[in-house]
Amino acid sequence: MISKYILIFFVFLFFSCGEDSVKTNENTEVRPTKWNGSILTSANSWVYKNPSETDKIISETGIESWTNPDTKIRTYFRVENTGKIHIGINAKTNGNATIKLTFKKETKVFKISNSEFENMYVGTFNIHTPGYYFVELQGFQKTNDTFANVKEVLISGKATEGKNYFVKEDIYWGRRGPSVHLNYNVPEASSDIVWFYNEMTIPKDQDIIGSYFMANGFGEGYFGIQVNSATERRILFSVWSPYKTDDPQSIPEDQKIILLKKGKDVVAGEFGNEGSGGQSRRVFNWKAGNTYKFLLKAIPSKNNSTDYSAYFFAPEIGKWELIASFRRPHTSTYLTRPHSFLENFIPNMGDVNRQVVYNNQWVYDTNGTWHALTKAKFTADATARKESRLDYAGGIENGDFFLKNCGFFNDMTIIDAGFEKKVIGLTPKINFDALPK
Repeated sequence: MISKYILIFFVFLFFSCGEDSVKTNENTEVRPTKWNGSILTSANSWVYKNPSETDKIISETGIESWTNPDTKIRTYFRVENTGKIHIGINAKTNGNATIKLTFKKETKVFKISNSEFENMYVGTFNIHTPGYYFVELQGFQKTNDTFANVKEVLISGKATEGKNYFVKEDIYWGRRGPSVHLNYNVPEASSDIVWFYNEMTIPKDQDIIGSYFMANGFGEGYFGIQVNSATERRILFSVWSPYKTDDPQSIPEDQKIILLKKGKDVVAGEFGNEGSGGQSRRVFNWKAGNTYKFLLKAIPSKNNSTDYSAYFFAPEIGKWELIASFRRPHTSTYLTRPHSFLENFIPNMGDVNRQVVYNNQWVYDTNGTWHALTKAKFTADATARKESRLDYAGGIENGDFFLKNCGFFNDMTIIDAGFEKKVIGLTPKINFDALPK
């Protein structure tokens, strides 16, 4: 009889002292002994398919003003291990609330009534593959105006014992997601580069609001297209001032970018907050699935300056059109550092994937020779390099260069990897003398 009770005791001890043992209080709240990750909702959460709602309820302090039971809030993170994952939240509420937490299509319903921030265990799940995952919260019932204020999503367990990835600092940039680039290698046989030609296609359904698809980057500026809102798209061409500042008003007169000419329907002015200089933009309803052509010229000009001109070819129009020509003082150069990049400039769209394809790249030198750009190095910004976000990719796909970012996908590309493609596109046939002046 004694041995029977001893056996029962040891069985109980075995099951109660396993990995991350928990205790239950009178309110059925369960707490792991430790949390391996505290994921800020202010930096890592979005309202699913509703950026305007994200604006309302995701603040610098986390989830708040959460009133709508239809709202689904997703918090993203990446793990490198497999096994059990315990999930909780650090939250408070006024009154009483019932909330649903979903992870990998498995739902736990829990109650919250504490009026001060507390750690709450919600449930245990299984992870079979390393990668990105999200925790989804949805309000079920409440006795007050709001469901809860949620500061953090908490994770622990075997799956979280390796390295975990999520945004911990620089929240603004983390929410925007990683910017990615292709830096093209100019053939050594070329002379000074006068013209940079590129063709770019945004695939269907990849024209996401907040995207800047930059085709022709160079040492002193950039030229591409963007999606500004559900109703507005732009062509954008900018040249930085040689004077380093984020405030265009502080640029000395002799270092300001000079507008030489602009095309029809183009607005030109100054820009700041990311360096400063001259900017031109044209509202144009470009379409996903169409291939657009970009042509950029740089040539030394008078008094130690350089003139830059940008031309855009839309298949809907069927001819080259001038966007703008700028003069940059204290600079005497031809085109340098040809590159392309992809960025999201709206933080509340950082949870949505977007992709761009670069079809055909060439440069034209001072000897009158076209050179195909077939080699490129993939790079990414600080958000990617410090591993706040790992949803970035680039390289060659179906024979073309491509870039992809945001959306928390798993097939990332090694930063600084090199790629080489075959020459598929035709040499550009451009009558430079016939271009708009």
